[in-house]
Amino acid sequence: MNFNTRTLGNICDEVGGIIRTGPFGSQLHESDYQDEGVPVIMPKNIIDGKVSTEGIARIGDFDVSRLSQHRLQKGDIVYGRRGDIGRRALITEREDGWLCGTGCLRISLGNSVLDPVFLYYYLGQLQVISWIYNKAIGATLPNLNTDIIRSVPITYPPLPTQRKIAAILSAYDDLIENNTRRIKLLEEMAQALYREWFVKFRFPGHEKVRMVESELGMVPEGWDVKKLGDVVELAYGKALKADDRVEGSFPVYGSGGVVGYHNECLVKGPGIIVGRKGNVGSVYWSDYDFFPIDTVYYVKSIIPLPYIYYNLQSQNFINNDAAVPGLNRNQAYMLPFLLPKKDILLNFENFVKDVFRHTKNLRNKNANLRRTRDLLLPKLISGEMDVENIQVRMKNNGSGGA
Repeated sequence: MNFNTRTLGNICDEVGGIIRTGPFGSQLHESDYQDEGVPVIMPKNIIDGKVSTEGIARIGDFDVSRLSQHRLQKGDIVYGRRGDIGRRALITEREDGWLCGTGCLRISLGNSVLDPVFLYYYLGQLQVISWIYNKAIGATLPNLNTDIIRSVPITYPPLPTQRKIAAILSAYDDLIENNTRRIKLLEEMAQALYREWFVKFRFPGHEKVRMVESELGMVPEGWDVKKLGDVVELAYGKALKADDRVEGSFPVYGSGGVVGYHNECLVKGPGIIVGRKGNVGSVYWSDYDFFPIDTVYYVKSIIPLPYIYYNLQSQNFINNDAAVPGLNRNQAYMLPFLLPKKDILLNFENFVKDVFRHTKNLRNKNANLRRTRDLLLPKLISGEMDVENIQVRMKNNGSGGA
């Protein structure tokens, strides 16, 4: 099979493509953003190779027209330019016509030489990410620019082979996305049950239970309102710098969630993690043994953990009077905590445990799919694994014109 090796810049010039940064800060101000309008993709919106619309900025028609050179097309690839410069997203039909925002960089090459999905996966190879990081400019944070992207060498087979490779790798991501949607639905189902039983008080047999006054308002008779510190211990995590971590299978939790992996755990799972510094009051559930670092607490309690997990998500941990943002444990211990009757708690735990078991299985499946995909990726793209005789179902991954 014939492979060509050229730089992205060379290919871009041949096809009349675009490699361009988003608008400068002087071109797009915070005051230009509005509640309705065309979405503007910022680095924070690029999550796991996709564009998240959570908290996405928007601009009106006048600014869209003024910044039309930054409009994205299906098949474009958008990078975040600072910090985690390896994060990138493939623009799909949904994002066609959205804007590449400040702090991002756009690659738009059409599909006449490089299949956009093939290029997306090619740029996700560890050696390519490392190459880009090594070239990135910035004394403290890596900073990606157009010259670096233009100089990235691309070794690629003919288009039909590219499309086969893209289809094979996309099939894994489609399965992962489907499992992720199922996880989200299961989690929403458990949250809905918590609200139904413990917020609206429509638990099994509620018709026969009288409501009584409490510190939290009207609650079912026989339920207690305790202080959080009466039922929960917020234990301190332990310092573990990134340089001291040994690659392993145990998730390391900071206040922003999983920040890496280590070869030892500090806490046996399942468990609950609460942000102490940084993302104060964030609450995470870990099915697995884990290592909480010193920016978080982990929960100890004899009360069923699933109920505590959802209760803590509804607590107001933020102290606006604090000089330094952080979760003061003694103040947290004074928060009111609704403690239902034991039989209601156990029924809820039994239901949610079943949900958590399903979500854990789906997460394990996703981990295996990612592992297989990542093993296949370099073999397929390098030609070590021949796809000539592999039958794959092709889907329309085409892009718009450059």
